[in-house]
Amino acid sequence: MSLETFHMISRVIRFDNRDTRVGRRESDKLAAIRDLWDKWVEILPLLYNPGPHVTVDERLVPFRGRCPFQQYMPNKPAKYGIKIWAACDAKSNYAWKMQVYTGKLPGGAPEKNQGMRVVLEMSEGLQGHNITCDNFFTSYRLGEELQKRKLIMLGTVRRNKPELPSEILNIQGRPMHSSIFAFTEKATVVSYCPKRNKNVLVMSTMHTDASLSTRDDMKPQMILDYNSTKGGVDNLDKVTATYSCQRKTARWPMAIFFNIVDVSAYNAYVLWSEINQEWNAGKLYRRQLFLEELSKALITPKIQRRARPARSPAAAAVVKNIKFRPSNQSAMDPVDTDVKKRKRCQVCPSRDDSKTSTSCAKCKNYICRKHTFHSVLHVENIEDTEY
Repeated sequence: MSLETFHMISRVIRFDNRDTRVGRRESDKLAAIRDLWDKWVEILPLLYNPGPHVTVDERLVPFRGRCPFQQYMPNKPAKYGIKIWAACDAKSNYAWKMQVYTGKLPGGAPEKNQGMRVVLEMSEGLQGHNITCDNFFTSYRLGEELQKRKLIMLGTVRRNKPELPSEILNIQGRPMHSSIFAFTEKATVVSYCPKRNKNVLVMSTMHTDASLSTRDDMKPQMILDYNSTKGGVDNLDKVTATYSCQRKTARWPMAIFFNIVDVSAYNAYVLWSEINQEWNAGKLYRRQLFLEELSKALITPKIQRRARPARSPAAAAVVKNIKFRPSNQSAMDPVDTDVKKRKRCQVCPSRDDSKTSTSCAKCKNYICRKHTFHSVLHVENIEDTEY
């Protein structure tokens, strides 16, 4: 489509019935895009089975416009935006389940045990997996609840948790790279000192011994396993920001919609890579190649649908030069690149290159659809000229 059509659709697109939105918004702040979001989230776990390690963490969709549940997170690059709870596969970063955080409850009271509630909801449908999370979620009670579902937990823990013994909290006089372990029947806690007067607390229901690594820093195996499985959600943020369709908008439903498209494109790449492991193997830009082929596969049927008999000599010349992909050709096969690139309109004062789709049959100047009459007038003027 032309850039003008794209801007028009971006201005008028809606994801619900605007007439009934006010009543629904009183009980649901996400009413403007709730139907689309729920249908999309429902499909995510049906297409992919995550590996043994699943990461639960928070994401921030950048947005600085007016939003009733906008969050401020100073530790994120964007700082302002829409918070989303996410559960991702720790190895492939596939977005398995997501949930938009819409702020406090309708009564206005802060939610208690929010971290445990989020992990339990994000892990529904999993069994036999390890859940890796940070200190906002980790607690001894969460580990007990996950064990009832045949799940294990691994994560950092805050110092103010009442279940932690005072012996592992004391760091005065402890040497560097020292570790203190505490064991119960269901969980293990380690206090590791990476530097003087500083310690890191990690709780696990997966480890049952005090094993240390053979590295120079003598890190416990619990911390090494946590470091290798904690980046599922953060890596998803990184890859979606590298190739993003997000555009500047003042409406928060559009920001969520752009994020849906970005995450869906990455999930499609993960699925394609798992099924076709030999496709462009060894190339470091496989995802770029996949997105290019994905875009071509999406627009080719639309181009073929718009093919029709030409209504002018100039349009006939364009249709003659277009070569469509055969219907039986694979979406990942190379596409004929012999089609000429669009040029700038020689009649329209605008400098938008995307408007030009044809050329004059006589003077061969490039013209856009709005000025196709130029070709007709040019032909008539030439025929009326007396020699």
